[in-house]
Amino acid sequence: MPAFLRGVLLALWLSVNTVFWASLTFLAAAIRILLPEAYGGRALRRRMNGIIDGWVSGNRWAFARLNPTPVTVRGLAGLSREQWVLVLANHQSWTDILLLQNSLRHHLPPLKFFTKRELVWLPFLGQALWALDFPFMRRHSRAYLERHPEKRGADLETTRRACAHFRHTPTAVINFVEGTRWSPAKHAAQGQGYARLLRPKAGGIGFVLSAMGDQLQGFVDVTLRYNAPEPNFWQFLCGHLGAVEILIEHGALPESLRHGDYGEDPAFRSAVQSWLDSRWRRKDALLTGAETLEATGA
Repeated sequence: MPAFLRGVLLALWLSVNTVFWASLTFLAAAIRILLPEAYGGRALRRRMNGIIDGWVSGNRWAFARLNPTPVTVRGLAGLSREQWVLVLANHQSWTDILLLQNSLRHHLPPLKFFTKRELVWLPFLGQALWALDFPFMRRHSRAYLERHPEKRGADLETTRRACAHFRHTPTAVINFVEGTRWSPAKHAAQGQGYARLLRPKAGGIGFVLSAMGDQLQGFVDVTLRYNAPEPNFWQFLCGHLGAVEILIEHGALPESLRHGDYGEDPAFRSAVQSWLDSRWRRKDALLTGAETLEATGA
């Protein structure tokens, strides 16, 4: 089959699959609104995670038939769907989330990622993410907080409210801590730091740890290693992406990261930043081949 036709067919399938499962999400959300949390609403929230699983399974079906991209996943042993974990990942392409959902489907709870609040107005998809309890965030800048000191602590409270529903359902909270997709231009603009990564932004995971550190049972650090120098989504759809490796390390969170206020506690903020930097240097070494997964696993 010509690569262009394969790409078009796969794009159409992903669109139809997304619309189908999103429609079921709206129906389930309407029922959930009518049910008090104590009388079935909480159980329905958990069952709605099956909608994410259904969407992922539909994508897997299409990938197996239309997409020849070879994907190798290493480090899955010891993961469980019945746990609460913080997931870290590097970010190179829109393809990342599809590959991660596809590869971790039977090994972690459905991945939930923080989303910009403005995206809730994105037709169809934004409302589906809201109904599935994907947390929407509005972060205040340091300059804004200097002008409005009364808003200090609001970001943490927003995160706590966003994570409240995770208390009752095993959840994998994923964070692409670079904040944007990697590109040679962005990497060059940042100067020295990491050979194959952008500098990590600790604020996102800092607020998650502040809100959920006592409940999170560990972390899962995922390194996506593409053969393509600048992978993009269309390459993936057409089957021209080349081989992909997904390297997984996981372990317990340091006790120093379980309790603290990232916004107001300098010691806690420093501990989060230091730990994230150590994880990012390890990931950089995996990407460059300076270290291997077997040599010093987490």
